[in-house]
Amino acid sequence: MTPSTNDSTHIRQTPPPGTHLLMFRGDSQSFTLTLAEKTRGKAWVRTNIGHAVLSREEVVQGVNQGAAKLGRAWFDIPMVRMGDKEFQITLPLREVGHFEAKCFFLEQGSSIPLWPDGKNVAVNVAGADLCCANIIYNTFVRQFGQNKYGQEQRTDVEKECIDTLDQASWTIIPPSGTFRDLIEELDFIIGTLGCRYLQLLPIHPTPTTYARMGRFGSPYAALSFTAVDPALAEFDPKATPLEQFIELVDAIHARKAKVLIDIAINHTGWAADLHESQPQWLDRDEEGRIQVPGAWGVFWADLTRLDYTHKDLWQYMADVLLTWCRRGVDGFRCDAGYMIPVAAWTYIVALVREQFPDTVFLLEGLGGKISVTRDILNLANFDWAYSELFQNYDRHQIEHYLPHAITVSKGQGIMVHFAETHDNNRLAARSHAYARMRTALCALCSINGAFGFAGGVEWFASEKINVHEATSLNWGAGHNQVDPIRRLTTLLKIHPAFHDKSDLELIPQKGDKQITLVRRHPESGKTLLILVNLDETNHAPVSWDSTCIGSNPFELIDLLTGTPVTPVTVDGQHTCMLNPCQVLCLTEDPNDMELIETALQENILLPDRIKHQKQKAKALDVFCFYRGTDDYGDFDPDLAGKKLSENPVGFCREMNPLSDESRVIVWNWPFDVKREVMIPPNHFLMVRADSAFRACLMDKDRTLAHEESLACNDSTSFALFSPLETPENVYPLILKISVFTEGSCRHAEGKVRYLPAAENASLQTVFSRSEILSRHLQFMETNDRGSLMRANVSWGELKSRYDAALAANLNPEMPEDRWIMLTRCRAWLVFQGYSQEICNDCIDAFYFDYDAYGTWKYRVPCGQGEHICLFIQMTMGKKENEIQMTFSRHLSEGAAGLLA
Repeated sequence: MTPSTNDSTHIRQTPPPGTHLLMFRGDSQSFTLTLAEKTRGKAWVRTNIGHAVLSREEVVQGVNQGAAKLGRAWFDIPMVRMGDKEFQITLPLREVGHFEAKCFFLEQGSSIPLWPDGKNVAVNVAGADLCCANIIYNTFVRQFGQNKYGQEQRTDVEKECIDTLDQASWTIIPPSGTFRDLIEELDFIIGTLGCRYLQLLPIHPTPTTYARMGRFGSPYAALSFTAVDPALAEFDPKATPLEQFIELVDAIHARKAKVLIDIAINHTGWAADLHESQPQWLDRDEEGRIQVPGAWGVFWADLTRLDYTHKDLWQYMADVLLTWCRRGVDGFRCDAGYMIPVAAWTYIVALVREQFPDTVFLLEGLGGKISVTRDILNLANFDWAYSELFQNYDRHQIEHYLPHAITVSKGQGIMVHFAETHDNNRLAARSHAYARMRTALCALCSINGAFGFAGGVEWFASEKINVHEATSLNWGAGHNQVDPIRRLTTLLKIHPAFHDKSDLELIPQKGDKQITLVRRHPESGKTLLILVNLDETNHAPVSWDSTCIGSNPFELIDLLTGTPVTPVTVDGQHTCMLNPCQVLCLTEDPNDMELIETALQENILLPDRIKHQKQKAKALDVFCFYRGTDDYGDFDPDLAGKKLSENPVGFCREMNPLSDESRVIVWNWPFDVKREVMIPPNHFLMVRADSAFRACLMDKDRTLAHEESLACNDSTSFALFSPLETPENVYPLILKISVFTEGSCRHAEGKVRYLPAAENASLQTVFSRSEILSRHLQFMETNDRGSLMRANVSWGELKSRYDAALAANLNPEMPEDRWIMLTRCRAWLVFQGYSQEICNDCIDAFYFDYDAYGTWKYRVPCGQGEHICLFIQMTMGKKENEIQMTFSRHLSEGAAGLLA
């Protein structure tokens, strides 16, 4: 969007042009422009920061309508002069997305801007809760239940029967683990192991006969992208397989964790739904043969590749992902994602983030080009990608690969170090010591705590995960690394050196089997030294100097074991001799040891670092609503986040520069479920409950806003929805809420109505027969003598004990319970002996006017195929406690015209 200057020596920008930055919602980014000499003029930053909605609209319209990208999201924001030669501005980052920016200077009297030489600064903003502790448990539902212990549980008779039927070409599919089996293990996976994300291998229906591969069929051969494999559910007349999957989602959310599903949108299984409904989307060669995908020279014959030259396929896949988001899924592992065009991903991600901006996208780019991974992370705005650290073994390979992973993670998107995946051999098959070492290596080298492992690593499972089978997890094995993994994940959660804004530096070593990594967190001043011996059989020396950590190397403590470590020092070089496969995480701060021991006792589910970032992000939403995104000024987001959690309504009042109002409407769980809550223009909606919850505002199937609750200092939870654009008419929405109490989740829906501006307010006065029959409508009127009419528009019906044609408060001194004088009026039309009740069977319309007349119109049959138009009018007396009812076949011209 921005050109380069041909005179770059006169101007300098910080951060330099071409820089890539990875930030998180709630952060801010400063830009500085420095001139070579004092010059009169003004400076601006040209950017689309703060305008993610417009950026996404251009992406979507470019595909759907072929519209040109005109840069409507780009604005010039004036910078503040800080001195004779320097300008500066700080921009809040309150939206998830890919943004760019570049500064320029306009000399007084000139119309030609001066730009620093180079490309735009790219700023990729991720969700607030991705700033640290991105710990992933990669699990296969099929492996749970009895399968987690292995096939040795089968009797010899069963094995013999299965072998006999296999040889006769029968289809034998043993029982699968189920969603409910996995739910039983969540306290262990999330609570004990400390994982924050469960990444499920595909849960779609798979081929069981036609083109089936292996015992169970491949989960990557999806027959439907929106259905759930019934084999993963128990037969339960009260809960469908999809409902049982949602039980799992709710159980994960109740433990403050999140769920990713693996979805392979590059291909389908044979005989998939799309083969019938959209055969034109299948990729075929010139002879019409359906193509199968492959990598590393291997082709997967049970899969059929989709052709992404069809842009309507892009829309379909975006709808698939949105369907899962509405079911509560937090993100997607995108299998073989590098095989799908970057433009397609950019469009799909834009559509998903229109409704669910915090959705996590994890790229499986193994086997693809590094440049493609960078583009998908950067331009398509994926959050994570698979690191290939698990495929690098000696020091030279790791020292060559890890700096690349760090660079990408700092600028484009986080590279997740998986100790083990379902695609590679089990670490424990080599040795338990090797498995412990590689698991610790991947965790301690992680960026922003992005570390994952396949289920079974904790139990030293040695049988490779076969996606066509249900291999053993070695579950419950006495010899395991459950406690070491718990200690690692606790470190990732609570120690600043594993959080965002940390710097990682590899210290070169002489041998082939030693790794030394320094982790620094400048804001806290915390430093850790990671030492690893990759050798399984030999001891190895690892060296560093005093610039790496502390001035006194004799006070170091290993945070993995709690033991002191004393290196040997010669000529300023400190050396430790490590045992085979030994890993150390050294600190010079004894408080770190106390910090981790306390955290292990507290069983932290959600780190304070994430809570704080989410509070900052929400406080920033309130600030930017009132002040805009261009005027960051002296706003302190850290202080604002604390104030928000102390008193959300009071904070909104403090931020409002227009009046002393908070402009917050509170919706209380569960009391407001049955109410229709009105939201005036430019008001926040705050949802409050006694426990954690999730809530979203829905317009039919479209999600307008989605919020996870934040903790308030009074031990309640709240979510704050920013004001919507003021509607022209009353805008009815559904508030969907999922409330998590201990051991359960409750779902409910409430009605909210966003109101138009007062001058645009209108009220429906005429209601058709279909509206009367489908809605509960009431006509209410009062007078100045304490009487009330509360009549159902469905004539003669009583839906509540408070319904009355005439009720009155007979106490002249004070309010008290009303007396029901007349409940309703029922009537019949009789013509030549033919009787017809006047009721909903023959109602035609209802009308009211501001003179307090309610008018019912009926088309009453009277025999011989004839009917009469009967009108009933009802109003209250103004001076007396009475009602007036008029039955007629004719109305005044105005009312008759409205009811015609």
